[in-house]
Amino acid sequence: MGRRKCKNQQKKAGELFDSDDDESLSTSSEAMSETSLAPEPEPEPEEAYGGNASLDSCLDALYEKRGATREKALALLIDGFRNKLQHQFVANKYITLLHQFLNSMKKGSTKEISLASNAIGLLAITVGAENNAAREIMGETMASLSQVLKSGTDPSKISYIFECLAIVTFIGSNCSEETEKAMQIIWQFVRPKLGSNVVPTKPSLAVMTAALSAWSFLLTTMDGWKINSKSWQESISYLSSLLDKDDRSIRIAAGEAIAVIFEAGSLEKFCSEPKDNSDNSVRNGAMHIQGLRAKILNQVRDLAVEAGGKGSAKKDLNSQKTLFREVLEFLEDGYYPDTTMKFAGDVLVISSWSRLIQVNFLKRFLGGGFVKHMQENELLQDVFDFTPKRKSERVSESSRLDKAIHYVYVPKVRREGSCQRFYKSPNSALNKARTQILNKKRMMSQGKNAGHYAVSAGNEE
Repeated sequence: MGRRKCKNQQKKAGELFDSDDDESLSTSSEAMSETSLAPEPEPEPEEAYGGNASLDSCLDALYEKRGATREKALALLIDGFRNKLQHQFVANKYITLLHQFLNSMKKGSTKEISLASNAIGLLAITVGAENNAAREIMGETMASLSQVLKSGTDPSKISYIFECLAIVTFIGSNCSEETEKAMQIIWQFVRPKLGSNVVPTKPSLAVMTAALSAWSFLLTTMDGWKINSKSWQESISYLSSLLDKDDRSIRIAAGEAIAVIFEAGSLEKFCSEPKDNSDNSVRNGAMHIQGLRAKILNQVRDLAVEAGGKGSAKKDLNSQKTLFREVLEFLEDGYYPDTTMKFAGDVLVISSWSRLIQVNFLKRFLGGGFVKHMQENELLQDVFDFTPKRKSERVSESSRLDKAIHYVYVPKVRREGSCQRFYKSPNSALNKARTQILNKKRMMSQGKNAGHYAVSAGNEE
């Protein structure tokens, strides 16, 4: 009977992965002006990929030689991780899953590498930051992805790699040095160094846009005064030059990066350092920074009112104008992007550039699973100080039409003293406290056995 059962399971797994139908993975470059996103409907329990039996079959399929089989398994695992928090499944398998995902990164097709990158990021989001698992994932992933990027990776899959590296670092990093290491890997594709072995040729605008998005996402986690200025000399000048590019997507990405830098209150960290400590050198450095501020302000003002050119996409133009109007109000008057995100009766308040960049990045990455994770993933709830309604209250509302996410822009209120302090994030102390809490949670779990991961599935009744 045991052998017959085993054969039946193998047959079922074979039927699951033998189809030649293509699975697809896509990313969307969502602009800050987007007003709605409807979550994907949750699959029925008997059809969901969240069952351990089907996920185990997907894991087994990752050992297959046929690339198409591995691709289908990765696509199903991604759906499983998005649609349900798979704490129980990854409890004792996260290292095995990680190694198989990394194997797909090394030997797979462009599609398989894209899927594997997405799967690694979702694995990190699933394990959370409460134990050593996230740090193990970050350490092994960063080393592997660095090698993949050095090997002349196809530009079509680099954006997925950037997303993956940003997510695992966002969750697993304990210190600014680790975060800056990942940022430097990504920055090589924004501004390649002369003679660098990392990027042999100038990256495409699409690659630069994806790199800037991931770089800005990680920058939001940094304490401005701990940033190593030697790593980012003249980077603000380079970002300013990108605002003059013809490609709107890179202008938007550069504008978001500039907003985060100004909000961090450490603009001098991204300029050239004084050659000496003399009064003239310090004075010249201050004049240089003031000149850059004035130049960027003029660029932002022009982009906020730019007229559409021939063949320009109206959506891209509107996205650009919306973003740079927000940036202009921030630089000139100290107004922060006060936004409220509502979904399923819950409310998430967004009141800084850093938080807005973070939520947009994670929303793009999680796709239709964003609602599910915001309501049930304690990691994201800690990051955004978000407390959803109790599960019993949400059940009665699950069929209501207000499950669609929508942004509601509320009247902006100029913060007191913002003319002097508008480069400082209003959430800087909050972000620092949140980081300390996450680090404390990691440290408390250091005593657990290496390789073992156990997390409760939540306060389910």
